[in-house]
Amino acid sequence: MKGTELKSFLDEQVSKYNNPAFIEQDPISIPHRFTDRRNIEIMGFWTAMLSWGQRKTIINKSLELIQLMDHDPYDFIMNHKEEDLERLLAFKHRTFNATDTLYFIHFFRTYYTKHASLEEGFIDPEDPSSMTKGLMHFHQLFFDDENAPKRTRKHVSTPVRKSACKRLCMFLRWMVRKDKAGVDFGIWDKIEMSELKIPLDVHVFRVGKELGLIESKKADWSAVLALTEKLKTFNPDDPVIYDYALFSLGVLDK
Repeated sequence: MKGTELKSFLDEQVSKYNNPAFIEQDPISIPHRFTDRRNIEIMGFWTAMLSWGQRKTIINKSLELIQLMDHDPYDFIMNHKEEDLERLLAFKHRTFNATDTLYFIHFFRTYYTKHASLEEGFIDPEDPSSMTKGLMHFHQLFFDDENAPKRTRKHVSTPVRKSACKRLCMFLRWMVRKDKAGVDFGIWDKIEMSELKIPLDVHVFRVGKELGLIESKKADWSAVLALTEKLKTFNPDDPVIYDYALFSLGVLDK
């Protein structure tokens, strides 16, 4: 397909999936259960970090977490007693276990004691407009604790390791993007939509290759940057809107 033809095709797919009907069967349905900004951030982030495997399983495990935190994650995190954590020791999703769960709670409690929103953690003070540096900054912040478990690092990625950072990019899309469709939340306003990067998983990578949008042989951070730049030629202000098209073509519309 030529450029204009490909753009029209992708725009058609976006309109097909970027609508409220998309929410129910997608992990984004989890933060949509809340109205409090902090609960949206906490469960949005946590659900995104658990997002590998079948979407139904991801949703069910996230619902389990909500139940274990008395249906109010922020209140539980900030006000729990030590004995309240015992119920979380059995929580597990694939390689995410109790050690990771307890550290996530520790991080959130420490962070929200000092900050009103998780958005600040994704902004590099020296280069606020750089999403690459913002992700690096968040990773450093998340593990800036001498007791941070080494095993938990595999659950929160960083461009430093050339990772595609798919789950983080997806979470940022949820928090930053805003349009009339109402799927993404758009509750953050310090990060520009134009600076978001495409969430690149195996499905998006495969479809991107088939459509001639990706030349890279690896689904790494350089591939994320290159694909996002190509998508910017279709929509400079909102390149990651095409995540709806590429992901859905790869997973939902086989």
